[in-house]
Amino acid sequence: MGALRPIRKAELRPSLALLPLDTILTGDCVAEMAKLPDKCIDMIFADPPYNLQLGGDLHRPEGGRVDAVMDHWDRFDSFDAYDRFTRAWLEQARRILKDDGTLWVIGSYHNIFRVGAAVQDAGFWILNDIIWRKANPMPNFKGTRFTNAHETMIWCSKSEKARYTFNYRAMKGLNDDVQMRSDWSLPICGGSERLKDDDGHKTHPTQKPEALLYRVMLAASKPGDIVLDPFFGTGTTGAVARRLRRRWIGIDRETKYVDAARARIASTLPLDESAMVGVPEKAATPRVAFGLLVESGLITPGTVLTDAKRRWQAEVKADGSLLCGTQGGSIHRLGSTLQNAPSCNGWTFWHIEQSGNLVPIDALRQQHLAGLSL
Repeated sequence: MGALRPIRKAELRPSLALLPLDTILTGDCVAEMAKLPDKCIDMIFADPPYNLQLGGDLHRPEGGRVDAVMDHWDRFDSFDAYDRFTRAWLEQARRILKDDGTLWVIGSYHNIFRVGAAVQDAGFWILNDIIWRKANPMPNFKGTRFTNAHETMIWCSKSEKARYTFNYRAMKGLNDDVQMRSDWSLPICGGSERLKDDDGHKTHPTQKPEALLYRVMLAASKPGDIVLDPFFGTGTTGAVARRLRRRWIGIDRETKYVDAARARIASTLPLDESAMVGVPEKAATPRVAFGLLVESGLITPGTVLTDAKRRWQAEVKADGSLLCGTQGGSIHRLGSTLQNAPSCNGWTFWHIEQSGNLVPIDALRQQHLAGLSL
């Protein structure tokens, strides 16, 4: 009998053919995750039930009903029941996550502190808590509390010494060459992105904006990585994964959400095929990072920008930076480098061609701001 050869690490990895990639699994998240092999997922984004414990309908001062979270899947008999559920799905999440993978969990003040404790009890190592500051939050109609204008995301690795993915340069480029902070100002899901049923009601009460998942996925994963969402809802994670060329697996037990998510993802195009939209008329002046326009789909990676005299051409990258030949940087830094100038206003320097005309990219910034004011 010949000598036994050592088993290579690659042979221990689950075959991609055995994974339900780019698929929505219909069922209980704990049971469905239990069917997946160990250490097969690169990143998990979890948006679990908030356990709001609402006792009845909410109404605006004029009498209109607030379209809030009143669904059965958000109801638990007690905090203890919610904690048991949290520990169960976290146990499976930890098992299927690769050693160098990361977990993101989002929640409100109703649940995030209980979830955070369970995350640490499960052995995860917290890397950051991210504050998603909602640029257009729902007001507190009764005027009895502060307006709830943020949610919290916990980002963690499996251990303190894990070699997790963090695309630091991409995050810095997305933020106009300034180090990305842990407080993110992004609008809530609205407009054409918000899925609605035939009666005009929200398909899902807590649908997350694609810009939020864009930033999360760009920060902590690479093209080809497998992203799992155990609370898939209407498929924001899957849609963004397809845009950014990541593989994905979604789990949800509500068939109406699964149907909506499948239709939505099927109509999502990868970034280099996305269509541009028109230019707004309304102007506004608040500070906006160029990366926000990329996150929201107003401008797509691969788009070529030029200066007004067509002396230079630069390609937009996925992280919001520009590349002109061998030189790159933010819209401002690259503009100043090419002109050998101490500074440059990239918003007025760079232009995009629309219908044969050059339009300054500031027009797209105004469109983004106009959308926030709707």
